[in-house]
Amino acid sequence: MDGKSRKNIRAGAVVDIVLKEHQSSGRLKRGIVRDILTKSPTHPHGIKVRLENGAVGRVKEVVE
Repeated sequence: MDGKSRKNIRAGAVVDIVLKEHQSSGRLKRGIVRDILTKSPTHPHGIKVRLENGAVGRVKEVVE
């Protein structure tokens, strides 16, 4: 599922995110969503989230 819509993401979902320092390479990190940080319903670069391990990045894909 696409990570550009807030409605597709919920706490506890498994997602692939790109960290700020990896935006140029596009390297992804998989984790479980703890908090949704973007307030708007959509974002062109992906909704910003905090994972349970503390990593913050934009969602590229919702795995489950």
